[in-house]
Amino acid sequence: MKESKSYVNLTVNPCKMCMPMGVSNALYGIKNCMTILHGSQGCSTYIRRHMATHYNEPVDIASSSLTEEGTVYGGENNLIKGLENLIKLYNPEVIGIATTCLAETIGEDVVRLSKIFYEKHPDSKVKLIPIQSPGYGGTQYGGYFTALRAVVENVEMYTDKNEKVNVIAGPMSSADMREIKEILEDFKIDYILLPDLSENLDGVHSKKYNRLPSNGTSIDEIKFMGGAKATIELTTFIKEEYSVGVYLEENFGVENFRINVPRGLRDTDNFLKVLAKISGNPIPEKYKKQRGRYLDAMIDSHKYNAEARIAIFGEPDFVYSTARLAVENGAVPVLIASGDVCKKLEPSLREEVDELSNQLFAGECKIIDEADFKEIEKFALDLKVNVMIGSSDGRRIEEKHKIPLIRMSFPIHDRIGGQRILSIGYEGSLNLGDQITNVMLAKTEMTFRENLYNEYYKEEVEISNKDIAIEGEKKMEARIISREEVEEKTKTHPCFSCSSAHKYARMHIPIAPKCNISCNYCLRKFDCVNESRPGVTTEVLSPEEAFAKYKLVKSKMDNLKVVGIAGPGDALANFDNVRETLKLIREHDPEVTFCLSTNGLMLPFYAQELINLGVSHVTVTMNAIDPKITAKVYKFVDYLGVTYTGEEAAQILLTNQLSGIKYLADRGIMVKVNIVMLKGINDHHIEEVTKKAKELGAGITNIMQMIPVKGSVFENMPLTSNKEIMDLRKKCGEHIEQMYHCKQCRADAIGLLGDDQSQKFNKPSNVKEVTEEKPLKFAIASKSGIGVDMHFGHASEFYIYEYKNGEPRYLEKRNVEKYCNGKEVCEEEEDKFAKLSKVVSDCNGVLCLRIGDEPKRKFKSMNIEVFMTCETIETAVEKAAEAILKGTEVEEMLRA
Repeated sequence: MKESKSYVNLTVNPCKMCMPMGVSNALYGIKNCMTILHGSQGCSTYIRRHMATHYNEPVDIASSSLTEEGTVYGGENNLIKGLENLIKLYNPEVIGIATTCLAETIGEDVVRLSKIFYEKHPDSKVKLIPIQSPGYGGTQYGGYFTALRAVVENVEMYTDKNEKVNVIAGPMSSADMREIKEILEDFKIDYILLPDLSENLDGVHSKKYNRLPSNGTSIDEIKFMGGAKATIELTTFIKEEYSVGVYLEENFGVENFRINVPRGLRDTDNFLKVLAKISGNPIPEKYKKQRGRYLDAMIDSHKYNAEARIAIFGEPDFVYSTARLAVENGAVPVLIASGDVCKKLEPSLREEVDELSNQLFAGECKIIDEADFKEIEKFALDLKVNVMIGSSDGRRIEEKHKIPLIRMSFPIHDRIGGQRILSIGYEGSLNLGDQITNVMLAKTEMTFRENLYNEYYKEEVEISNKDIAIEGEKKMEARIISREEVEEKTKTHPCFSCSSAHKYARMHIPIAPKCNISCNYCLRKFDCVNESRPGVTTEVLSPEEAFAKYKLVKSKMDNLKVVGIAGPGDALANFDNVRETLKLIREHDPEVTFCLSTNGLMLPFYAQELINLGVSHVTVTMNAIDPKITAKVYKFVDYLGVTYTGEEAAQILLTNQLSGIKYLADRGIMVKVNIVMLKGINDHHIEEVTKKAKELGAGITNIMQMIPVKGSVFENMPLTSNKEIMDLRKKCGEHIEQMYHCKQCRADAIGLLGDDQSQKFNKPSNVKEVTEEKPLKFAIASKSGIGVDMHFGHASEFYIYEYKNGEPRYLEKRNVEKYCNGKEVCEEEEDKFAKLSKVVSDCNGVLCLRIGDEPKRKFKSMNIEVFMTCETIETAVEKAAEAILKGTEVEEMLRA
């Protein structure tokens, strides 16, 4: 039988713990109640051990201890004797009789046996609760609710109406149940909590040991449940035949509110709203403050959570509510697994999990029921899980594969305090959210060096070592290009040799659209046919398109000697494209000269690979060697996924530029250093830059005039004259050779310097498409002015950007009153939104970190698209514009 493996292989499939385990857990929340398992002694021993190690409290569970004879002829005598002994030893008010695999297999009828006990003991006042719970019939989740249903079905109810509210709590910690009770009391609700584990399994120290649960829900309280004014059932997936709320509604007319476990923002909000409705009392101010604190914590941690790839395993209600919490916090649950049979789990979560996954490009998300840890381990590796949430039985995966485990749910054996873990309500949700974020932060701090090594170095070393094995004892050495080879190529390179500028053609291939720094004098722009400056191009090509275009140009231009990569962004920020393009062209034309322009930020990472690819000439733009001056030239630096500004950004950029230039020069590469002369910023400092370039081994420097670009930070900066440029070149020429013939070419330039033929080889359709493009306007919620880093509801101002001809451009900043989200906080929501909508009414889109569903809906009705993202503003505007212009394919990746 397939289900039986959930009982006998508990070490392999611990998220399929048996029904008697759930029964025992539930009955420990009933006052003066004792549990007897009708079966072998091993069952009670196993369950006691699990409960005792999780709750760190002594747990008494009896057994009818069926022998071989009882197994063959029936266990009536064993059960009757067991009940008699329990009453003598414990004197309980209630005894729950739970069956096990053994009792169910031999067909024991515990309901009949209970009646026989009463016939033999007519004066007994003990309430017997027969519960059918075979281990192979389900999991502890089903057993838990089966026990609660059996309790209410076997208690004689008072049918007179009262003001009590029944609260049915699913499997949760003692701390969670105390939180539920505190919330109910703050709403002034006269409640009956079934079961109440808050004290019995997390009690205070006492010199005297109570052998029975002295706290919890009493039978006298349960009798009033039939006359209560409402039932709140905190479960999503329990079947109706096991539902206490359904039973009370069908038999006594008690209105049932079935809601999700209050874990996370949405489900805690709903829980409090239901309590407010039932009680007629407003939500206490205490919980509004808790909610605000939780929202603030969500915003603080959101930027870290995007890297989380979470596996959640356990009971259906636990994995469902925890997955919803993770999604709210911007963490992708890529694996959601329950050991229970729960076919509704996958359709209930699929849409919202996939939506977040698409926004963060996280790939496939797996949602499975009837899971065991063999499956969980496999999918955790396949889906690159980096954090798990579930019981401590996931520790084997944690130990084996070094995937951190956040211990929640039942059972927790290898840590103290499982019963005191608070994970519901606003404060419990904040606690769980912080744990997820802190695991990600700790993992980043402990592994980022290893990750850099693996990404940028290890693979090359492994390939090289493989080459060594093939070649036997041949020593591996990094390639060093000889000075003679470089000098020979320089003679035919128009950008490095003035004498060859009018003889030989070069071809710039625009395959690198992304850039990792923001220069204050730069604004990358597509298709400006009358403008010659770095960054301008009509089209961006794939490696295959670039190769095809090279072959076409080469067939038409015999004097083409050089292929260069100069943008329109930075070559090394797009290195996969660079690598593939150079390989394709080199295989076709071994004699071609490769050159490359870069800002130098990633040069230390790729310098040796550039040499291996045959790049002989590299141009590095280095505008200063003083961090204070450099900080004035750049808006930000995006380095290894982190955005830096000011002198910190400048120091990172300078360190990498200097070390990269020296590395290349020491290995024979011809390095040219470009310097943009910026009046009042670096003009007095350029001579020091040229001296440093010479010291590092560069062969030539190129002092260039800044080209004013409308929309850039420096668009109104006064220009240096040609005389000033020439005077400075002569002065610096005493230290290093100077370049006098630079034309500051486009990123797609083709032909001789000063005779650009690029438009002859570009696709006319592309030019027409871009030049006819209508401008789009976007409002961005940003605290820094660099990235989209604010929740819509927290924005007090918006940055307004225009997107036209393939280029985002800053227009202005608009101040607004802080948006008030929700009538619970502010009664003027409608008026405030109306005022806010006027501020952005002329925009095509709103970009923010997060936004509520209601503002999204309203903006949609105004034909204003809403995008949630955490990228830099320029990148986000580009992608949002593409989503609007190109339609559903990109739209599905970005749109909220």
